[in-house]
Amino acid sequence: MTYIDREHREFLMGKRLWQRYSDLYEGGEQLKEHAEHFLVRRQKEPQDVYFERLGRLFYENYVGSIIDWYGATVFRREPTITFETPVDRVRQFYSGFADNCDDKSTRLCDFVKQVFTETLVYGKAHVLVDFPASPAKVSTMAEEEALGLSTPHLVSYPPSAVTNWSKDAKGEYDWIVIRETNVKQPDVSNPELITETVWRYFDRRDYRIYRRVQSGAEYGPIEVVRQGRHCLAQQAKVPVVTMTVTPGLWLMNKSALLQVEHLNKVNALGWAITMGLFAMPVIYSDREWNQMVGESYYIQLGPQDRFGWTEPDGKVFEIAASNLASLKDEIYRICYLTQAAGDLAGVRAASALSKMRDFALTQEVLRSYGDIVKGCMRDILTKVAQARQDNISISVTGLDEFDIGDFGAELSDAQQLLTLGIESPTFKKNLLQKLALKSLAEVRQDIKDQISLEIQQQFAENGGNDVSR
Repeated sequence: MTYIDREHREFLMGKRLWQRYSDLYEGGEQLKEHAEHFLVRRQKEPQDVYFERLGRLFYENYVGSIIDWYGATVFRREPTITFETPVDRVRQFYSGFADNCDDKSTRLCDFVKQVFTETLVYGKAHVLVDFPASPAKVSTMAEEEALGLSTPHLVSYPPSAVTNWSKDAKGEYDWIVIRETNVKQPDVSNPELITETVWRYFDRRDYRIYRRVQSGAEYGPIEVVRQGRHCLAQQAKVPVVTMTVTPGLWLMNKSALLQVEHLNKVNALGWAITMGLFAMPVIYSDREWNQMVGESYYIQLGPQDRFGWTEPDGKVFEIAASNLASLKDEIYRICYLTQAAGDLAGVRAASALSKMRDFALTQEVLRSYGDIVKGCMRDILTKVAQARQDNISISVTGLDEFDIGDFGAELSDAQQLLTLGIESPTFKKNLLQKLALKSLAEVRQDIKDQISLEIQQQFAENGGNDVSR
């Protein structure tokens, strides 16, 4: 018997945390639907008052903006992907794959950017390198290409979809289980909804797909619907790439508690201000009073009674507002954006030199993120090349400068380097190729490959003597 529905201990510990982090990142109505998980109920607070506060909840989503800023800044200038192979057909394939990596016309850089964003939220994200299932046995690569079986597609999964796994001493997967659940209406004339759960199992050689259908409260059996060898069976590797960050670079985990504290403080202040806008009548009388007056509240005091509220020096609202500002600054600080809070909020303008100094630490963090992204892209492309058995050299460079200097400064620096008299055609070729591809970061991958090929051919013909001037 195969216990495909068993869940890993780490998965059981993390699934509630991942839902919480998803709510904090998305904000809006998604967070409001789970407001009771974030808004703390005061001691002895009446339930109807707490429900009213839940209905009025609002959320200033700093961490979501910070994560999106990092995602946009890391990919402000896309990484440079170069493919070196003597076979034009292979180069053309990878150029096309870089422009459509998931059969949905998604560019590889855009796909990895989304994976990177999920990694900042959840701490890790997974990418499955999948190939179409063969309807019949094929014997040659030409047959595979004719049937479209040699074209892979990537599928991203958050950690909440990977329910079980095992790793070896090197940290590589021995096997992994991916679960997807869909609720659908089988037919427009049938109002009954069914829940379909699919498990995808991969080990170092084989794959199996399990399926279970639930109709109402009745669960069907778990059945194997397809099985066979996967694309990396010959290499004895599981076809899954996992992008992870260290605890120090896991932004959501670092800032979540501060963001929840800010949410509670800002909603408490907002509630106090709102309640202060409604005048509460005071009745001075010794006789019983049971009439409802004003908005919905009243207070009855005897002629000699006194009633009031205590607060520190009468400045509790100013203290609360100051504390909220401190919490916001702390969220930016622990996300390595101490000097960026004003810029991201549009509060201040600074010179380019001042920004370079302020963002010194941020730039180092961005470089670390850039290395993680480049490593993930190399792993994905390497697995594709291994599965296709292509003779190709893949290089992913860039992601080391992040919107601090301008391109004109880079050109000036490159020109000064070329005047130093470094007689190295390889140095000149790589320098010019880097500048050329960076200036055309948004063009299609096949055009980038053609530019790289032409630069290499030009240096091969001239020995690097004239093209650099």
